[in-house]
Amino acid sequence: MAPALTVSLVFVIIPFANTVRLSFTDATFSDPGSFVGLDNYVRMLSDPSVHTGLLNSFVYVVCVVPCMVFLPLILASLVAGNSRVLAFFRAAFYLPVVVSSVIVGLMWTNLLSAKGLANSLLLSSHLIGEAIPFLTGRWLLLFSAMAITIWTGLGYYMIIYLSALANIDAGLYEAAELDGAGVIRRFLHVTVPGCRSTMVLITLLSSAAAFRVFNEIYVLTGGTGGVGGQDVTMTMLIKNYGTGLSARYGYAGAISMLVFAIVGSLIAIEFHIQRKAGRDA
Repeated sequence: MAPALTVSLVFVIIPFANTVRLSFTDATFSDPGSFVGLDNYVRMLSDPSVHTGLLNSFVYVVCVVPCMVFLPLILASLVAGNSRVLAFFRAAFYLPVVVSSVIVGLMWTNLLSAKGLANSLLLSSHLIGEAIPFLTGRWLLLFSAMAITIWTGLGYYMIIYLSALANIDAGLYEAAELDGAGVIRRFLHVTVPGCRSTMVLITLLSSAAAFRVFNEIYVLTGGTGGVGGQDVTMTMLIKNYGTGLSARYGYAGAISMLVFAIVGSLIAIEFHIQRKAGRDA
């Protein structure tokens, strides 16, 4: 217990408390700063980059989370079993999880660039007249990053679902089959209800991860946040304001606290919905 508390104190509680303190100061790289009250938080209300970051992060959550909840469940249902072929597919689907996020980002950058494989194939087949701006378009870049997030996350959440599927009574599937239920009906009426608590867990995990997305956008844009910073996310703003010789630690701390409050609120709302659904059931 003592070592765990020590680790939590040194690496979680103290840094969090220091971030809270910094958010009320005008500290920079070269100046410890002084207390400025709520000035940093007031400034965020009129900061266009924060507005853009919030929009992009919320769009990311809305688009990615449903995919992360349902696609891995479908995938897990397809590869559940003891055969060697299914074991091979489970390993293949899990492979992107263990590959470095930087390598994944570089791979997708080469795939989606103006002269990359995707555009080359589309141009050579005369399906398009000019290269699609996957890495420079305002929304195309964001959706390209979402595709990477989903691709790398499928295997991780698939493993979680596989453990949940193993706990579902096989007799329920047999009874449903005897009643004439097909594959889709068995999935909807046996698999989904049996994995409901796991789906809530994955909703919580994927919501927090999607709102805090960083690596995908950073690698695809080379750290710029897209043309004119149009695809910047909240975590990228923290990095931009909180690092380098021109770092403004106070303002970066205030943005960090905003992210903390939003992620905490999302988790609290999802817990409330789950508790309400449990009482109604």
